[in-house]
Amino acid sequence: MQKFLRLFAVLSLTAASALAVTIRDIGEVTVTAENKTIPVRVSANTPELNSLALRAFGAHGRYRVTSSGYAYDIRFSLVTGTQVRVDISKGSAGAAFSSDLATGRDANEALLRAADIAVVKTNGLGLKGFFAAKIAFIGGGGGRREVYTGDLFFSRVTQVTHDHTLALFPRWSPDGTKLLYTSFYKSGFPDIFQIDLTTYQRTTFVSFKGTNSSARFSPTGGQVAMVLSGEGTPEIYISNAQGRGVSRRTHSDAVKSSPCFSPDGSRLVFTMQPGPQLYIMSAGGGSQQRLVTGYSYVAEPDWSRTNPNKIVCTVKNGSYQIAVYDFSKGGAEIVSQAKFDGIEPSWLADGRHVVYTARDRSTSVLCILDTETGKSTPISPRSFGPAMQASVFNP
Repeated sequence: MQKFLRLFAVLSLTAASALAVTIRDIGEVTVTAENKTIPVRVSANTPELNSLALRAFGAHGRYRVTSSGYAYDIRFSLVTGTQVRVDISKGSAGAAFSSDLATGRDANEALLRAADIAVVKTNGLGLKGFFAAKIAFIGGGGGRREVYTGDLFFSRVTQVTHDHTLALFPRWSPDGTKLLYTSFYKSGFPDIFQIDLTTYQRTTFVSFKGTNSSARFSPTGGQVAMVLSGEGTPEIYISNAQGRGVSRRTHSDAVKSSPCFSPDGSRLVFTMQPGPQLYIMSAGGGSQQRLVTGYSYVAEPDWSRTNPNKIVCTVKNGSYQIAVYDFSKGGAEIVSQAKFDGIEPSWLADGRHVVYTARDRSTSVLCILDTETGKSTPISPRSFGPAMQASVFNP
């Protein structure tokens, strides 16, 4: 297994070492930008929902939670075990603004959906809400890493695999009913598996000689891009949604990794050595075009479904940081402002925030990053242990 662990270090294109310092509050970066934020008062009529509402709005870079001088008073009320009403009034005068009812599987989910309604009605920039997003991620350390799913604020987390081995790169299907991921559990070699999240039935998706990794659905779910090394160098392949009709898309001696479809499914962005660097190509194959980012190391791209001009990625600039490549500007810009490593970004629904892994020498946590301000808020508790490689499902 050690041979394949070393190879995966190359395929993921993220170094295994971290900074030689310990960060006390890893993942937390507070940014003062009051002129760009909306002051809001946030409350709920139960302690649990009140805490969740404050956590949610506290993680959103567009808002500043305060008890005075607020532009909106956002109040949540538990109506039933699965319904939450959100009432919004304007300013300290309390002029009624809106009232809406949200339903979820439980009170917490209903609260997060109600909070998304409040964001849509008050942010003033046309942003979508992202609080009700789901994440799949890897938890655990060493050679034992399992797949988990949960809500964005860890109020409900489910361990999906119990294999006591190495699992990597979980990715959602577009409808949120399935996960693809790589695991060593069955043969001791890296194969791609699919889990049906309605039944938790697991099937082998792809199992060829060599490494099988980085599987990712197209936006419609009809195709899957992946990295296979059965013919030698790791190359990008595409199959149908059942893992059949596998067809090679790249042909060179350079190592490739992390393929991701464009929002319309017509193109792929991926990383390729040397560097690595970002490249795009037609999903049908053909020539590749390098994206000039201005950095010598660029990896782990995720193409925004909300803003097709933007790709979030990991760059190395002393430490590892989160950057956004903007097609309209023809370059990349670092958007994180941390003294710790920031890696493995995944876009949230508003095209402004991402979930990423914050890492120091002792652990890793999942965080929400506002790419406009650099504000970073941890979402996975330290008590959970190491968490990494989050994939976002935006309902």
